[in-house]
Amino acid sequence: MTAPTPEQPTIGQLVSDLGADLSKLFRQEVELARTELREEAVKAGKAASLLSVAGVAGLMAAFLVSLAVVFGLDSVIDAGWAALIVAVIWGAVGAIAYTNGRKRMREVSPVPEKTVETLKEDARWARDLKS
Repeated sequence: MTAPTPEQPTIGQLVSDLGADLSKLFRQEVELARTELREEAVKAGKAASLLSVAGVAGLMAAFLVSLAVVFGLDSVIDAGWAALIVAVIWGAVGAIAYTNGRKRMREVSPVPEKTVETLKEDARWARDLKS
């Protein structure tokens, strides 16, 4: 007696399996894109928070310290010149905060790079499968 041979999958089964695998792959790609976009949104939110804090703190500090310094310098130089000097100093502080916030904002990528790369790999794989 001969031993039974394992059944070979039919073409229909292979096509069905391929469809299920492609569907699963697509769902995984969508989930990867969501995860990557979520991570980038968190980075953008943190950068925006820093810019907001820098703006509010800069305004409050500029106003209060400016008044104190202008009143302090008023005894040494004319109040107008004192106010101008203080305004220039706080302008420099604001420029530094803006530059740092803008730098961090540029680190945020709006394109889900990992997902794009895996989609390219999947396309190459599918092309090679056809050949």
